[in-house]
Amino acid sequence: MTDSSDPASLKRAAALRALEFVEDGMKLGLGTGTTAEAFLDVLAPKLRGGMKIVGTATSERTAQKARALSIPMADLDGLAPLDLTIDGADEADRALTLIKGGGGALVREKIVAASSKRMIVIADETKLVAKLGHFPLPVEVSTFGHATTAARIVNAAAKLKYNHLPLTLRLKDGAPFKTDGGNYIYDCAFGAITDAPALAAALSAVPGVVDHGLFVGLATALVIARETGIEVIEK
Repeated sequence: MTDSSDPASLKRAAALRALEFVEDGMKLGLGTGTTAEAFLDVLAPKLRGGMKIVGTATSERTAQKARALSIPMADLDGLAPLDLTIDGADEADRALTLIKGGGGALVREKIVAASSKRMIVIADETKLVAKLGHFPLPVEVSTFGHATTAARIVNAAAKLKYNHLPLTLRLKDGAPFKTDGGNYIYDCAFGAITDAPALAAALSAVPGVVDHGLFVGLATALVIARETGIEVIEK
């Protein structure tokens, strides 16, 4: 059993279970966020014990932590296709559809996931939901004309019956937050998302949208940590 009063304990438990999917010699995609960092913390001792892997990072933050832990790293272009990506999620459902991007790395996370044979998502039980959308969906946009892009996002949402969509330009220290790619993020409060593939397609078609935090058809397994133990949900 894990201690549900300690979120760090649940994250570590999920990370340890995900580590069982890792085999010697693998090429790994390494995710972004506190849960993904818990995986780096349990991976590093395995490498010191003799396991050989090489990783590629989904963000500068992850790359910095991986280097500090002496995890061998390489560029994605020279490493793909990857054997496995381990990452977290802001929300996940039992169809293995995800909302990601709370940490601001959604584009690189999606590129790495799409370059992998498998994607294992690790999370505590609070991230598993019956319907996606309570967590605002991050949409990464070009800085050029970003307010016009935001208006097009609202119009695209209205066509799918998400009327009067609240969306907020993400800020950091009073200025617009910039991703590792130099873009802005709008956090879009859709509420319950009724058709994730349709919404994903509509957002991808908006000029100015770089990508969005809906991950459809990319995850192959969820590792969910509960107080009572670990649940693994696979396709």
